[in-house]
Amino acid sequence: MLPVITIARQYGSGGHEVGERLAQKLDIPFYDKALIAMAAKQSGISPEVFERADEKATSSLLYSMVMGGGYGFGSRVPGLGDMPINDKLFLIQSDIIKKAAEEGPCVIIGRCADYILREHLNCFHVFIHADKDARVKRIVRKELCEEKKAPDFVTKKDKQRANYYNFYSNNRWDDLNNYDLTVNMSRFSIEQAVNLIAEAAGKLDK
Repeated sequence: MLPVITIARQYGSGGHEVGERLAQKLDIPFYDKALIAMAAKQSGISPEVFERADEKATSSLLYSMVMGGGYGFGSRVPGLGDMPINDKLFLIQSDIIKKAAEEGPCVIIGRCADYILREHLNCFHVFIHADKDARVKRIVRKELCEEKKAPDFVTKKDKQRANYYNFYSNNRWDDLNNYDLTVNMSRFSIEQAVNLIAEAAGKLDK
């Protein structure tokens, strides 16, 4: 059986498109922004509120204290009602991700999925990256940012994703030990990356 495939990605690397097309190729469910809607439905909290908190570590004082002390989210478990919205979203999404993995093969983008599923046996963890220049050109081409602001925007988004991952997992986002495969999108097309991941996942030693 195919594994659950998690994809962490640098901003502008094409990781979302790779994941979406990979899920289509393998004919398995794809989870990215849909997780926000699912979390909102489960919690009764507005999707717009969760959208603003998505893949962002909490900005609370407690977060600053924890980060300064070198401890991740797993070291504290306050009551759900006392948590910042970011923490609530993380816990709800974690529950949804675990349930999705239990139901069978799927592709999950970001959101610490590799860490959340660290004890799930049939998983294949991928990290998508690319040279910064290539990522800048990609987001400008997709009109996601003005050209003059794009380099700083890419750096900001990468830092945001790293902080999110590092905080909630107490691991490092860029630690290659977290992943089974890394793909440099400066060297591969979307189609080539999809085929590469699909072939590797199909040969995974269970």
